[in-house]
Amino acid sequence: MKFDLINRNNYNVLVFFALLLFSFGGVAQEAITQKQDTVELLDPKIHFERAREYSNRNETDLALEELEKASKSAEEREDVKALIDSYQAHALLYLKLYKEETTYFFWDRAKALLKDIEYPSGDAMQKYIEAILLFHDGKNFQAIFLLNEAKQLNNDRNFFNNILLAEAQIYMKLEKYESAAKNFNSLIVNTDIYESDFLAARAFLGLAELNFKTNKWEEAAKNGEEALKIAKRNAFSQEIWEANEMLSRIYESLGKYNLSLANNKNLLYIRDSLFNIAKMKTESKTAEKIQFDFMSDEIRRQEQKIEELNESKNQSDIAAILTSALLIIITLLAVSLFRNNQIKLKTNDLLQTKNTELKAARDAAVTAMEAKTNFLSTVSHELRTPLYAVTGLTHLLLEENPSENQKEHLKALKFSGDYLLNFINDILQINKIDADKLEPLHVEFNLKKVLQETIDSLHQSAQNNKTKLILEYDENIPSHLLSDPIKLSQIFINLVGNALKFTKNGEVKVMAKMLSKDEENVRLYFEVQDNGIGISKDQQENIFEGFEQGSIQINREYGGSGLGLTIVKSLLGLFDSKIQLESELGKGSRFFFELDVKSKDALVDEVSFELTEEDFDFKGLHILIVEDNKINQVITKKMLTKKEITSDIANHGGEAIDLAKENTYDAILMDIHMPGIGGEEATIEIRKFDQKTPIVALTAISLDDSLESFYAAGCNDVITKPFKPEVFYQKIGENIFNNKNLKNSVV
Repeated sequence: MKFDLINRNNYNVLVFFALLLFSFGGVAQEAITQKQDTVELLDPKIHFERAREYSNRNETDLALEELEKASKSAEEREDVKALIDSYQAHALLYLKLYKEETTYFFWDRAKALLKDIEYPSGDAMQKYIEAILLFHDGKNFQAIFLLNEAKQLNNDRNFFNNILLAEAQIYMKLEKYESAAKNFNSLIVNTDIYESDFLAARAFLGLAELNFKTNKWEEAAKNGEEALKIAKRNAFSQEIWEANEMLSRIYESLGKYNLSLANNKNLLYIRDSLFNIAKMKTESKTAEKIQFDFMSDEIRRQEQKIEELNESKNQSDIAAILTSALLIIITLLAVSLFRNNQIKLKTNDLLQTKNTELKAARDAAVTAMEAKTNFLSTVSHELRTPLYAVTGLTHLLLEENPSENQKEHLKALKFSGDYLLNFINDILQINKIDADKLEPLHVEFNLKKVLQETIDSLHQSAQNNKTKLILEYDENIPSHLLSDPIKLSQIFINLVGNALKFTKNGEVKVMAKMLSKDEENVRLYFEVQDNGIGISKDQQENIFEGFEQGSIQINREYGGSGLGLTIVKSLLGLFDSKIQLESELGKGSRFFFELDVKSKDALVDEVSFELTEEDFDFKGLHILIVEDNKINQVITKKMLTKKEITSDIANHGGEAIDLAKENTYDAILMDIHMPGIGGEEATIEIRKFDQKTPIVALTAISLDDSLESFYAAGCNDVITKPFKPEVFYQKIGENIFNNKNLKNSVV
């Protein structure tokens, strides 16, 4: 791959010098058509939107014309970012026309401009295009890696959806059908404001192919027909062709030869139609014309440079000198190319051997990591399920007026359950980070509110250790920031919780200061300080490693998994930040770090810092419980009965769909992991005929679960098992009553 890129770059240099020499002879001036067409140039964004619509309908010639207008508009406005966007859009369209050399040409153009400016969205699209090229070359793992990098640089919904589509296609190649199906199903119910129907059509085509490969032909036929219906409605000609071709094969496998023949006739009609033939010719001519115009512009720019030189020196002397110099350079380049070819022939066998070895090592490493990840995911999920029974039954027994002796035992059981849950959560968190399952969000939040809630949640632990918990907050910090409040909460819960654990009859101080502010860029300083037992110098070196607590004695005396600081270090790594430590035995410790965030000063803070827990009247509600575990069914039903809520039980997703069709429910509690039809698939089906009933995912979440996919499937909220009863009731109340209030206010 590297040698090919070197050759391509050398070839581009040769073309450049050849064009320059060509211009000296005056031939270039005759070759360029000097047409001054009057073209209305709009904002580049408008041309990009039109190009997207034409491309989706496979009207590539019109899409290329709009992109050419976008490029000219960007150049006139001196908008470098828009020019980068136009080059990248050209690259994707030429890739669609199977012109990879031209794709590389525009991709290199964008790459050269990106070196001089900071443009994360452009960098993300550059990686996306490179990933597609790698996928076409069969380098699937490298393509997945680049797509993950691209997602971290751009959180645009349309861009994210297109990455989901690309990932799904790669997973299909790798025969990871479950992952591919999850992506396709998410795209079917997408809310993309630009390409909703196009993405849904591609997703149905993907599912049709997936089900065909796994011999689910009836399901494949349904998917194919859905894809064809959307494609016809939007005039997506490429998708119409693919859907007919896919349905022809599916119906042949099903023995429905009349339907297969009908789709084949559609294919023949499309292929032989005069319109299609004319369209292909037009697309080819347009693509070639744009290539020629682009090269012509390059020649014009070089001629202008030469004319500027001619103003200060004799034209003929300069031409002779440059011609001689360029001939020498071309000769040297030719010699260099020849030598490179010789070297390539000698080293090709060695490189092939090394590549084979590296591929084998990489595959082994990937397999080992997947095995570890799958094992820990399964274990954590399987532990959560029975733990739900332990914590749920403990809660129910504590509410049934037990004797004092029984209450003492039940409280001890509850404490043990909470401890085990925290340990499982820590392991799951670490492995999510190791498996690259976590990415920082970029949402609006109030920092003081996040810190205050963290301190409030740990107030009981501070009281137990008779320790003061103090917040020192710099009021100069903007009230509205953009970052990831959930991960920041996790960082402070671990740091403050760790400080409280090792501080008795003392003081734990949380500090937040603003170091600098440049327009929307804010740099913050955070510190968690305690006067507890402290950490020795030799123990400080390993304190951030997994399962490290300084010593066996400390572990026995204070307990814990030793994963809290490891999680802090890993989470801060997602923000390109680093945790630092200063400590002395017997005098306490200081953990501190700096963080870059964005501010939104224009917004007015109307959010109070106190959390108000609403008191809902649940009497008379009727809820559907979807759960395959019998014990969990009993516990959930009893917890609802405590609040005078009646309920029905569905043992699996299929039964849930049937009950939802036959009855009216105030809410549905949907387990995600079930045999047969799972919770996500059942939610998607229910949403086809019921858009109003709140659906709350009630799940023992695992490593592969994504909250994004739950919401994409149609869930309104998520409750993680095992859960605190007050959280359980609060979530149910919010989703039922707040949803009703919203509907009433709309009416």
